[in-house]
Formats: sequence, structure tokens, C-alpha cells
Amino acid sequence: MYMILKWILFALAVMFTAWIVPGISVAGLGSALIVVVIMALINIFIRPLLVFITLPINFLTLGLFTFVINALLLMLAGYIAPGFQVEGFMSALIGSLILSLIGLVINMVNDKDTQ
Repeated sequence: MYMILKWILFALAVMFTAWIVPGISVAGLGSALIVVVIMALINIFIRPLLVFITLPINFLTLGLFTFVINALLLMLAGYIAPGFQVEGFMSALIGSLILSLIGLVINMVNDKDTQ
């Protein structure tokens, strides 16, 4: 039950981010749900590899390069997902920051509910 609720909340976060950030668009709730699944798969399989490969750059930038990786992965999700579009790196960077903050809040609330 919590997994479905979390999935829907993240889809609403994607829709909110598309509403706030110019250059990001989502066709509807169905597309946002697909985007969440694609982003989860990207974060499971691709993100750890990219973080490991860019570890020296991350070390030199004190971890700030992770924001660049997140933006590039959001752009990849926009390329893969039907009905979801990310136009430009700055839109992806701002969108990934907003999604990260909303995701942090969702995870904090969800962790308190499960205890």
C-alpha cells in the first residue's frame, strides 16, 4: 500500500515540477506515473555507475557534480518516457533540484509513517 501511495506522490511531484519549471512538460498523470517508473529504473541501474565513474570530479567539486548527473538523468528520462519532455540543461537542473527536494519530503513523511 505504501509503495503505491509513494508512486502516486512522486508522480504528482513530477507534475508539479513540470508546472513550475519552464521547459519541462508532462502530458498527464499516466505519463507522470510512467516517468516515475523510468526514473526509478535509471536510478537503480545507471546512476550508481555514473556516480562511480565521475567520483574524481565529484571529489574535486565537493559533490556538486552530482547535481549535473541528476540533471542529465532527468533529460534521459525525458528522452525515453512518452508524454514527458525536458528542453535544455538548465530546465533539467532546476527540475532535478525540485524533484530531489520534494522526494526528500516524501521519503521523510513515509519513513515516519512506517515506524
